[in-house]
Amino acid sequence: MATTAPSVKSNDSRGRTVTVVKHIGLLATLLVLLYPLVWLLATSLKPADEVLTSLKLLPSRFEWANYTTALDGVSGVTVSRLLTNSLLISVGSVVGNVVSCSLAAYAFARLRFRMRGVMFGFMIATMMLPHHAVLIPQYIIFNKLGMVDTYWPLILPKFLATEAFFVFLIVQFMRGLPRELDEAARIDGCGPFRIFWSVVLPLTRPALITTAIFTFIWSWNDFFTQLIYLFDPEKFTITLALRNFVDQSSSSAYGPMFAMSVISLLPIVLFFFAFQRYLVQGMATSGLKG
Repeated sequence: MATTAPSVKSNDSRGRTVTVVKHIGLLATLLVLLYPLVWLLATSLKPADEVLTSLKLLPSRFEWANYTTALDGVSGVTVSRLLTNSLLISVGSVVGNVVSCSLAAYAFARLRFRMRGVMFGFMIATMMLPHHAVLIPQYIIFNKLGMVDTYWPLILPKFLATEAFFVFLIVQFMRGLPRELDEAARIDGCGPFRIFWSVVLPLTRPALITTAIFTFIWSWNDFFTQLIYLFDPEKFTITLALRNFVDQSSSSAYGPMFAMSVISLLPIVLFFFAFQRYLVQGMATSGLKG
C-alpha cells in the first residue's frame, strides 16, 4: 500500500498536466481563429493612412467616422437598403431550399419508385459539377425569360431542389427514422404527403435547421452569382456594395470598406449564434447514418 499512493498521485499529476496542455492548445487555436475577426474590427477603426502602412493591431486613434461613411452606403444606396436586399435573397433562398430539398429527400429516403437508385446517384453526381459549368446555360435561360437584373435567378432555383448537398444531408437523417412510424400513420389512413407533413417533417427539424443555416450564410456571402445577375445599384446586396465601395473612392475608402465589412458580418454572426445548437445536432445526426 505504501507504494500505491505515490503512484496514484503521479498519475493524477500527469493527468492534470495533460489537461492544462490541452486547454492551452485550445486557447492558442482559438486565438489564431479569432485573430482575423479582431484584425478586421481594429482595421475598421483605423485612419486611412494606417490601414495599409501600419502593422500594429490597434490604431493610433479611433476613426469612428469610418462607420459614419459606411452607413451612408454607395451610389446613393444606404446600408439599410443593402441589408434589406441581402436579407430578402437569403430568406427566400432558405425557404426554397428547406421546402424543395425536404420534399426531394423524403421521396428518396421513404418512398419506393422505379429507378430511385439511379436518380439518387445522378443527384449525388451533380455535387461534383462546378457551379461555373452551369452558370452560362442558366444565364441564357433567365435572360430569355426576362428575369435578369431581378432577384428571381437567385431565389427561384432554390425552389427546384438544385442543392444536392442539402438533399443528401436530409436523406441521411430521414433514413435513420423508424419506418414503423410511416406504417402506423398509413394504417390510420394517412397518405404519403400527410405522413411527410405530420410525421417525418417534425422529426427532421435538426437537419432542416442545418440546411437553413448553411443556406443563409452561403446566400448572404454570395458574390459571383449576384454580380452576374444584378445591375441596378438599388438592387445591390451588401456583398456587391463592398466591391463598389473600393471602386468608387479607391484606396482612401479602405477604412469605411472594412467598417461596412463588420456591419455585413453582424447578421451572419447573430443568425449563427441563435441556431448553433441545432447546427451541431443536425450535423452529428445527419452525416453519420448509412
